[in-house]
Amino acid sequence: MQSPTDLDTRDPFQLQRLADELPDDDDDRLLESQHALPSYKPLSHNDPYLSAETFDVELFLQSRSYTSLPDLRTELRDYLATLKEELVQLINDDYEAFISLSTDLRGEGMRLERLKWPLADLKSQTLVSKQELEQLRADTQDKLKKRAALRDEKAFLHLLLKISESVSRLESLLLIESTDSTAVSGDLLDVAVTGTTPDEDQQDERVRGNRAKHLSRVASEYTQLLYHVSKTNPGKCAFVTEVQWRVDRIKSTLFSDLDKVFAIALASDTDKTKFMIDVFECLRTYDVLGLWREAEEIIRRNVVDSFVKKNIFPAALNVPHSPLIPQTPISMGPRSPVPPCTASFLPRTPYTPFTAFASKQDPFALKMLQVQLLDESLGPLALLYNQIIKFVERDLKKLAESAEAICIKSGSRKSGIPPLHGPSNTQKQEPRKGFDIMANAVWAEIGQAIMDELGSAVFAAGKTDEFRKNHETTEAFIRALECLAPSVQSIESMRAHPVYTAFQKRWQIHTYFQLRWKEIVVKCEEALVSTKLDIIKDNAPFTTNQAIVVWNAISACWSNGVYMPVLSYRFWKLTLQLIGRYKMWLEASLPPFEPPPKVAAAVAAEKPTTPQGLSRSSTPGPQAEAASAESIEADNQLLKQFSAVIIDIATLETQVLTLWNEELCMMLPESAEGTEGSGVPANAEVALRHALASLTMMIAPIAGQIVTILCRRASDALLPVRSIPSQFRAMQNKKMPTERSYFVPLIMRPVSSYFGIKTADGGMGTSLKDTYMKQFASEVFRVASQRYLNYLLVMKKTEESLRRLKKGKKSGFSLFGSGSTPVDDGKDEERIRHQMALDVEAFRKDAIALGVDIEECQAFVQLEESVRAAWIEEPQS
Repeated sequence: MQSPTDLDTRDPFQLQRLADELPDDDDDRLLESQHALPSYKPLSHNDPYLSAETFDVELFLQSRSYTSLPDLRTELRDYLATLKEELVQLINDDYEAFISLSTDLRGEGMRLERLKWPLADLKSQTLVSKQELEQLRADTQDKLKKRAALRDEKAFLHLLLKISESVSRLESLLLIESTDSTAVSGDLLDVAVTGTTPDEDQQDERVRGNRAKHLSRVASEYTQLLYHVSKTNPGKCAFVTEVQWRVDRIKSTLFSDLDKVFAIALASDTDKTKFMIDVFECLRTYDVLGLWREAEEIIRRNVVDSFVKKNIFPAALNVPHSPLIPQTPISMGPRSPVPPCTASFLPRTPYTPFTAFASKQDPFALKMLQVQLLDESLGPLALLYNQIIKFVERDLKKLAESAEAICIKSGSRKSGIPPLHGPSNTQKQEPRKGFDIMANAVWAEIGQAIMDELGSAVFAAGKTDEFRKNHETTEAFIRALECLAPSVQSIESMRAHPVYTAFQKRWQIHTYFQLRWKEIVVKCEEALVSTKLDIIKDNAPFTTNQAIVVWNAISACWSNGVYMPVLSYRFWKLTLQLIGRYKMWLEASLPPFEPPPKVAAAVAAEKPTTPQGLSRSSTPGPQAEAASAESIEADNQLLKQFSAVIIDIATLETQVLTLWNEELCMMLPESAEGTEGSGVPANAEVALRHALASLTMMIAPIAGQIVTILCRRASDALLPVRSIPSQFRAMQNKKMPTERSYFVPLIMRPVSSYFGIKTADGGMGTSLKDTYMKQFASEVFRVASQRYLNYLLVMKKTEESLRRLKKGKKSGFSLFGSGSTPVDDGKDEERIRHQMALDVEAFRKDAIALGVDIEECQAFVQLEESVRAAWIEEPQS
């Protein structure tokens, strides 16, 4: 029999015992869940495979895959026998119904035949009635068509009668004889209207108003005639073709009479109200007839042309300009000669010259006020433009406003104030309806005259100052004319006019920019050709001549005497190029940078825990000696150069950003990608800040070079620390020190001297004091503290070695034989430690005075702990 120990050895987990303890019913349930046998379902009417619309043999066999074919055949035969039995039973149950069905249908055939006999007669009668109705409908349609044709012919005859009557009536109104050989006489119009001769008409001022009203009625009758003619299909109507020559004669007569009356009305000498009534009637007649361009041509020829010939000629800028004489309100009498075409309205108060111009963003800013004149001190061109502005405002402004009101009222032009924008290609191709007096009469004549007569003086780009002044004055003059325009549509027509386009192309903008670019860049390159920093004293805020030249070049791009709005993007690009050029010059002019600060690198590599970890730069040696006078002077020069560059870079950044915030953000056009509603070109500001950032990135390495020099000088001031032990041992007066060592104020003095603290004439970095003093002082203090700690640790190791050597001598052992050795009372180390504590505390106060955060300097914390600890540790026994 096996013992339990043997069982445990062969079956350590006792799996056999657990298997024996499992109940049998659990095993059965587990087996049933893992192996579920298919259930047998006999064939029936509810079987899904047999009741499907399409019997699928494969699916049926798959559902019976567990049944053998002989068994399946037997099962199908049994199911077939069951179906036959059910069919026989169904017939037996409904047999009586089948028999009664044939009996009930007996005699129904004869009854259906009797019902069918009258249907043929009804069908024939219906077909006859249908034919009669179709014949009646066709006869009715023929009669209606004949009546419609007669009605159309009657209406057409009435239309021809109206045309004939209109032609006869128009010929009578215009005094045109019906004979073909008679020509149109403009003087007969006066007799038809007033019943007087032309000489008698000159004595009656009411004749002109009667003429205008008479032609207005004739124009209305003429438009009706044209409407009637258009409805007759002129190409196929013989009567219209026959009277077409009479219609053409009426048209030419009406147009010539209207032109004559309008020209007389423009040159009238009557009062303002009478003048505007006559002109208004003529303009309305022109609008009815669609003769807008003809009216504008008369205004241009009779009003504008005479003024232009008298005032715009090649020598117009060299002769004195006399003010326009306002028209007198006193009537000149019926027999007075006709006054010049420039006199029309009542006299106005003389204008006072004003230097303000219309806003570039809103040309209608002064629309509700009296138009602003140009500053006449700008030169003779401004005087000439003022003459033109006064003339347009006095003689043509009211005329243009009346024409615009007529167009809006008649529907020739839609009212409203759409946003002002440049003309699109569609607007250039489609002819505009309505009057455009400012474009086709005023600007077309004046702009062409300026280009032809004064082009050599106005558009001369060789004289940059005069060119810019002429361009600014001309742009202000155009804005003043736009303020006189009656609507925004009028301004759009003016800007879309070919003369306006040609006028703008005459400005040699690119030539002007090339000349200005040469002036600015040549001066800048002359100053930057030398790679030596030219430091200038007492020339705040810049310290070098090159920085002043670059800033002057940037300022010149946007000065009033150079900048032109149309060249904003070019001057902006030049500004960014000047900043980049200054950065390239600085990179080429600065002395070569030293590697990362030597003192800081040496201190970082040192391991003060063991003497073997000290680097050569931290041990006393030739390289740790005080700097010579030549090296000090060289460092001073470097400090001056580096300080000047930092000051200039920071000042240039401040000046450029101030220029941007105060001027450039408003002078540059808005960007599509700018901030919505801010009006600031966001892309331009990003580009400017990126250019300045690339320049200011140079400050960090330059500042690092300054810190390197200051750290080196502070480290040189720490050299006397090594001689403190020997100094105290050589002293005759063995008293406890009470003052700090002489070299302690010299440690942080390079920083205070650099920033001009407690100095009469100031230091090289006085301007950088607020920005960099704490940063520089903290870095110098950290490096000096680390160097101070290294010196202290080295001295401790040296003193410990000396102490062990003295102990050996005191016990009688001497390398050089017997001899007397002075007995150290142990107070020298105490005095040295006390002196070190005084020096470190004084060093601490000097750093705090410069704004250094002592708690953040880990090296100084270790230095204080080392000074407070025992100066010489007792050796372990």
